[in-house]
Order: sequence, then structure tokens, then C-alpha cells
Amino acid sequence: MKIERIDIIVTCPGRNFVTVKVVTSDGVHGLGDATLNGRELAVHAYLQEHVVPCLIGRDPRNIEDIWQYLYRGAYWRRGPVTMTAIAAIDMALWDIKGKLADMPVYQLLGGKSRDGLMVYGHANGRDHAEAVDAVLKHQEEGYKAIRVQSGVPGLEKTYGVGKTQGYYEPAEKGLPPEEPWDTALYLRHTPELFRKVREAVGPDAHLLHDAHHRLTPIEAAQLGKSLEPYRLFWIEDATPAENQESFRLIRQHTTTPLAVGEVFNAIWDCNQLIREQLVDYIRATIVHAGGITHVRRIADYAAMYQVRTGFHGATDLSPVCMAAAVNFGLWVPNFGIQELMPHSPLTDAVFPHNYRFEQGYLVMDEVPGLGVEIDETLAAQYPYERAYLPVARLRDGSMWNW
Repeated sequence: MKIERIDIIVTCPGRNFVTVKVVTSDGVHGLGDATLNGRELAVHAYLQEHVVPCLIGRDPRNIEDIWQYLYRGAYWRRGPVTMTAIAAIDMALWDIKGKLADMPVYQLLGGKSRDGLMVYGHANGRDHAEAVDAVLKHQEEGYKAIRVQSGVPGLEKTYGVGKTQGYYEPAEKGLPPEEPWDTALYLRHTPELFRKVREAVGPDAHLLHDAHHRLTPIEAAQLGKSLEPYRLFWIEDATPAENQESFRLIRQHTTTPLAVGEVFNAIWDCNQLIREQLVDYIRATIVHAGGITHVRRIADYAAMYQVRTGFHGATDLSPVCMAAAVNFGLWVPNFGIQELMPHSPLTDAVFPHNYRFEQGYLVMDEVPGLGVEIDETLAAQYPYERAYLPVARLRDGSMWNW
């Protein structure tokens, strides 16, 4: 069996997705997600010009060798474009192997560790009242864990809060929008938000919050300490993690659990964070961290230090990556939680899949491979449209972390 061809499909059913389709000489195909939000065509070019020509004629069953070939053989290692491209090929090869074995990928990894993945949804509001209402609505829908974000009085826009009702979609068509930021306003506002939410939902709901890399370490420590009375499941991305040691300062001041890593590309990005137990959940996602093959190494390493998974799962991951995440999460022993932002009905139509939400959990049936396909005819009706994530500036005009 050989790799006969590799197609790269770019489609925009409301937002941009890049999908790899690896086809074998036996006619079996596998899918992988190659979406890098706001840089989709960079990954497309890397795949088309530098990866695909090197893989034609290789045995698709040799997943480990192909992974090492793409990672070590390129010399220029890591980075979001390279690791997203590797991840897409890796997912597709696991999909093929599952179809050849007539088993779900989670069975190839070692079988189920659980029946379903507890997920958290996104409850957003322009103010406290709207945010509380959104949390209660998520509870009615069956969510046991809910991320809460609210507009900040005095700021025109706030991360996590969309312009209209419904799920928050940060990418916008055209050039990057610019948004104002004021940390002092945010730190005064957020504890009161969670006081009201906890009062409304009671003690049992798992509440999460995303600081989105906006804080310095001591500001993150202040936030974590102020939120301790409301018993958060975690604070996500409290401070930029390039300096992994900075999380030590946060740990010294708060017992609020910490999660980080959706922008990580490799195990080296989280080495110190895991080894020194500076975080409680690692959020590296399959599509941006080298695929199932590499994320499995991250999860095994994290398990040694009682760090659990909490994978990114926003709408910038296609249903192909979400299917891979469900397979992975059903197996991984140190699973913590899975983010879930449901895709639009149109996206679900382009990517029919087996995984589904049931009473706070993602579940899937015993289907071969990843359990996801792509309707190429429908996908072709929605061509690529340039879109970017916003950028943030402080009130004095200087750039800040978005």
C-alpha cells in the first residue's frame, strides 16, 4: 500500500478551514485538519510545496516514521505552520489506519478510558446580567461546565463577547480589527461577575474563565486569589507562557487551578510548566501540536506530574480535528475536560461526523477511523475569504496581547 495522492481542500462555510485528504493506492482515504486561524494559506503552501511531494509513494501505515521524517528531516523544526502541517498528515494517517483495521482510532490507541468527554461551553454576555442568563441557558442545555466571559464597563469591546447573540466567533473578514484593553478595569470587574454567577448557579456547576494572555504574572496572581471564593475549575491563559517560569509567581499566590497551551506547538513549549507542576491542565490542541502522535507524548509526560488535558476546541478547529480530539479524549487516561464551541449547521453539513453532544458530554459510536468525512461538492461552493483575529491596544495606543 502506498500514498497515491494528497488533496488540500480550502473551504469557507462561514469561516475558513484547510483539510488534507490522503488517498492510498488501495482507495482508502484519511482526513486531517490543517487550519491555522488567520494564516490558513501559509499552511496550504507549506503542505503543497514542501510536504506532499515528499510523501507520494510512501507506506501510509508507517505513521511514526512519517512523523519523524516531517519533523526531524526538515531541519527547521516546530512553529505553528510546520506543526499544523505535520498534524494534518498525522491525523489523516491515523484515520486510514483505523479504516484499515475497521476500528475507531481510540481503539488503536488502547481503547476507551471513559464513555464520554465532559465538555465546557461558552456563556458570554455584554454585561453581568446577560452573562448570568447565558450560564443558566447552558445549564438547561445540559452543560456541567461553562466558561464565563462578560463585557467590561468602559471598554467598547471585550474578548469572548460577540457583536450579536449566539456563539462568539473572533475571526473577522478583511484586515485585523483593533480592540482597546484596560487591565485595571478588567480586574475590578471580573470577581464581581463570578460572585453573581456562582450565586445564580449554586455550588455544583464547574465555572471556567479565559484571561487570554492579557495579564502580567502578578496581575494573574491577583485575579486567581480574588476568584478563590467562587471555586473556579480553572483560569485559562492567565499570562503569556513563553516564559514558563512566570507561572511560578502565580502559583505562590493562588490555589485557583491554571490551564494553558492552546498556542503551544510542541512538548518543549510546556516542559517546565509540566515538570514543575506550574499548571493543572494542558490545552495543546491536536491540529497545532503535531497531531495525535505528538500530543500523545505531551499527555503521557503530563500524566507523570498529575497534569490533565483540557484541549482547545473552538470553531477555528474543523470537525476533523474535533473528531480526532474525541477519539483521543476517550482514550487518554489523564483526561480533564474538552472545550466545545459547536460549529454552524453549514459547517456540520460540509463535515458530517459521528461525535455528538449528550447531556454535557461528547460521545461517539464504534465507527472506523476518526468518524468524520468531507462533502467536497458542498465545500467547493464556499471559497476562501481572508479573515483575521483582532489585535489589542492599550488606551495609550501601544500593542498588547490579544
